[in-house]
Amino acid sequence: MQSQTGGEAQDDLAITLGIEEEFFLVDPASRDLLVDPDIRIFEASAEHSGPHEISRELLRTQVEAISRVCATVAEVRDALLETRRIVTQAAETYGAAVMAASTHPFAQWREQATTPRERYERFTTTYQESVRRFLIGGMHIHAGFGDPDERVRVMTAMRRYLPLLHALSTNSPFNGGHDTGFKSYRLNLVGSLPRTSLPGPLGSRAEYDRLVADYQRMDFITDGSELWWDIRPSHAHPTIEMRICDVCTRVDDAMSIVATYASLVRRLLRQLRDDALPPEPPTEIIAENRWLAQRYGVLAFFGDVRGGGRKDISDLTDELVDELTEDARALGCETELRHARTIIREGTGADRQLDLYRLRRLEGDAREEALRRVVDLVLTETRASVDA
Repeated sequence: MQSQTGGEAQDDLAITLGIEEEFFLVDPASRDLLVDPDIRIFEASAEHSGPHEISRELLRTQVEAISRVCATVAEVRDALLETRRIVTQAAETYGAAVMAASTHPFAQWREQATTPRERYERFTTTYQESVRRFLIGGMHIHAGFGDPDERVRVMTAMRRYLPLLHALSTNSPFNGGHDTGFKSYRLNLVGSLPRTSLPGPLGSRAEYDRLVADYQRMDFITDGSELWWDIRPSHAHPTIEMRICDVCTRVDDAMSIVATYASLVRRLLRQLRDDALPPEPPTEIIAENRWLAQRYGVLAFFGDVRGGGRKDISDLTDELVDELTEDARALGCETELRHARTIIREGTGADRQLDLYRLRRLEGDAREEALRRVVDLVLTETRASVDA
């Protein structure tokens, strides 16, 4: 490979990174979602986006921020802070607050309006209420590395780690004004669409391309962007895109997941090139752990794909951090990787939302008031992340 600055050979384990976050726009007075936010929020965000991309999403109350391509985890942090500041400044200028979470505690999907765009109108016509209920946002992390075959094989090997990565991100415990009993109810809503959840094991880019071609021949999809798997080859970029995670309210939590994902990519790529990838666990077992991550978050006991039985997520995280230290050091993100242990110890956004809700209810708040307090918490933490 050639460097971007002068033709010297780059590290053949180099990884480029990018992050996408989907935010909600909230009415500061009612704390409900803005059904039709001021269009100038999106115009101002796009005008000041610089090397990033900021645009509208499926619902009018949403804005998507896509970072520039980054060469390091540190650059991802800078890019994430930049995009959050751009969106927050535009929103506050035109009467909105920004919420970094994957569901709104009490907003009603029936009251929301779809962004007028042919793609979204087609999805609504095809998928009906499954899309109309899609009052959710996600965090997607791109990693560019190796050649197309290596990317697909690393993607397959990454599947076993997705439940843990998701558990670290869980931030959607409420839906439509109710405690769902899940730390990530978002994945329940995603699962109502076809071509979601875990991809099957794939051994090459050609195998993936044949699958896409089969879908296209049957007129199920127009292109690979309509495969909404937890992880997939990006349709538009030479990357593997991890899509399973909720939006993190705190930047440090998001960056820990970025660092863990990047370190895993580097480690799995090394193992692939040494012909040392471990055997693939059954997809069904990974799916079981995925459900446990949705349900319990950082309190999950996962099925142990190495030794059998169940294992505390805390122990699995400690082991993974130790295993990834060499790669995290090479990527300059040891601190961010170790923060995963802090998330396990202190909880995720979902835990903070639920703790506050239950406290307010115990202290006498009505359900509606307790939920408004939860919105205030998320708005405050989101705003604080911009000032970091």
